[in-house]
Amino acid sequence: MRNATREQTLRRLSIIVLLQWMGATLGLPLLPLFLEHRGGSPHIIGLIVASFFLAGVATQFGLGHLTDTYGRRPILVSGLILYGVASMTYVFPLHASWFTLTRVLQGGAAGAIEVASMSAVSALFAEHERGSAVAKILTAQLLGIAIGPIAGVVATVKTLGWAFFLTGVVSLIAAIIAGRTFLGDVSLDDTPLPKVQWTPQLLGAVIAAATTGVSMGVYETCWSMLMHAHHASQLQIRLSWTLFCIPWVALSRVGGWIADHWNRKWAGLIGLLNGAIFLSVYPHCHNNAVMPFIGAFESIGAALTVPSVASLLTQGASDREFGRRQGLSATAQTGALAITAIAAGFLFTINEALPFYLVSVVGVLLTLATFWSWRSIEGRIRENTLLK
Repeated sequence: MRNATREQTLRRLSIIVLLQWMGATLGLPLLPLFLEHRGGSPHIIGLIVASFFLAGVATQFGLGHLTDTYGRRPILVSGLILYGVASMTYVFPLHASWFTLTRVLQGGAAGAIEVASMSAVSALFAEHERGSAVAKILTAQLLGIAIGPIAGVVATVKTLGWAFFLTGVVSLIAAIIAGRTFLGDVSLDDTPLPKVQWTPQLLGAVIAAATTGVSMGVYETCWSMLMHAHHASQLQIRLSWTLFCIPWVALSRVGGWIADHWNRKWAGLIGLLNGAIFLSVYPHCHNNAVMPFIGAFESIGAALTVPSVASLLTQGASDREFGRRQGLSATAQTGALAITAIAAGFLFTINEALPFYLVSVVGVLLTLATFWSWRSIEGRIRENTLLK
């Protein structure tokens, strides 16, 4: 495993992330209907969907701690196995409420996969190369999200359990790949873990993750409902998600180049502001042929800037901090997403534009807080910067 080059390891990690996200999104469009078919009420379905994110909030920092203590590979392999086994339980003829446990296990496992894979990239690539490496992982993630629902289009509500079973098989295959991949782990160090240093880079990156999370929470709950309120067809709604993914996949590597060669501080701030501005635009667009293309322009801004934020998260950190830093970022993003998703649904019942306007304002305020944290840091990374 140690004979593999960093580029080979990155390719394997990209395949793992692609397979996991493709499997994770394979049956999501029909999941609420599947749960309803199994006797779930709207309240139970809401609890089941939310439990995935709540499990991530509860476990991601702890998983980061385990990653720093015991290594990335065992956490990544364990996460993939747990996700695979949990996914297979959908074939059982159970009442919907039992699948709350399934989603909890999937949420915790997905957190382990994210924390371990992203911290591995930080360990394997020096700071002046990290943006491009992170961008490839993000590209694989978005490509999996784009392919998954399309690959699962042949599934029906009755056969969805077997589609999720296939997801489990895919995850177990990914676990085999991960088990044969060197992820930058060094010999087990029995000395106590160093404390996480709350540097301006880390604080700003965590605030930025929360900023991204609140935007995602609105889209998770309200995007399809907004388009439906504007009389969009199901095809237009599906197309809007696809068109968002395509620019990100195409331009994410350019975003990685920007992170490594330009000022990643300013790139990250521009990206956060870009997201907040677009949130305030969507309620004004009633043309469903145009709306997906507006989303594609937002995606361009995200693709060019997200690698910069991800790179700043671990900038200046020691190897044994990477897991906990990734855990803090993931917790902030997932927590903000879950809270906003719940609140946005309530706000949408008052006025369809209200959650978009309100979160746009929150996004601007959080961007200003990120700027305050990053105001004195150096955003450019020199090629002779050493991995600490």
